[in-house]
Amino acid sequence: MSVSERLPDTTPTDAVGANSLTEEPREVRHQKRVLLVWDAPNLDMGLGAILGGRPTAAYRPRFDALGRWLLGRTAELSGTSGVRLEPEATVFTNIASGSADVVRPWVEALRNVGFAVFAKPKIDEDSDVDADMLDHIALRARDGGLAGIMVASADGQAFREPLEDIAATGVPVQVLGFREHASWAVASETLEFVDLEDIPGVFREPLPRVSLESLPDEGAWLQPFRPLSALLIGRQGVQ
Repeated sequence: MSVSERLPDTTPTDAVGANSLTEEPREVRHQKRVLLVWDAPNLDMGLGAILGGRPTAAYRPRFDALGRWLLGRTAELSGTSGVRLEPEATVFTNIASGSADVVRPWVEALRNVGFAVFAKPKIDEDSDVDADMLDHIALRARDGGLAGIMVASADGQAFREPLEDIAATGVPVQVLGFREHASWAVASETLEFVDLEDIPGVFREPLPRVSLESLPDEGAWLQPFRPLSALLIGRQGVQ
């Protein structure tokens, strides 16, 4: 994924990682936020499944468009609450061994748009970023610091219960993703689902989506979410 249009360098001073709250000025720590958290490994997998392979430039999410949407959502919530709210967006990602040079331009482009990035080495199957995302959300929700939250992920096992708990406190919660892979959020009575393709400008071209409910008469190929070789990762003694 890459950012094709870069906005001026307006990175918020409070766009920080999950473990740096104690380093922030007091007025920043107590600022109510509208938080967007992007689960890059999960969404990359979902987008790859829709496309049947790695995305070309036309099908890579445009984070400048996503940032503008977040700003609009923050303004909307500020207007209804009567309180000045601050937007904050963070992309959580894994960095596989040897991929730093390839990933670096994408990370730098995200930071230039105004997104924070939490990057974690991909050492084995357990090196995912779910726990880090949940820790960050909990940190921001502490002491009523969340005025709204958007989580871009289809991982209902990790996020459904925590997000429903937040929604039960009255905080608006939105799940962003692809409707084919997030039925738990689409059907939820307490969470609002937003399909990424419905956000203006996030994709240059319509995604070639196939729904099991509306298959073409000739049938359609549904690609695997990951290669079979992934079954061997982390297993000892498997030839």
